[in-house]
Amino acid sequence: MDIPGLSMALSQAKVQNDFSVAVLARTMDMGEVLGAGMVEMIDAAAMERSVTPYIGGNIDLMV
Repeated sequence: MDIPGLSMALSQAKVQNDFSVAVLARTMDMGEVLGAGMVEMIDAAAMERSVTPYIGGNIDLMV
């Protein structure tokens, strides 16, 4: 049995796992930030509709 080789393989697997967890954490943080931004945009749009409810309600089309 190759103990040093096994030890290095386990160490490399741990580093890869730690990296994957770090990338996943960053992705989740980015998703949270983007979600908060979307909520702010929706709130801003709701505020605009409450101030000027007549804007954007109709579309005039000519063919």
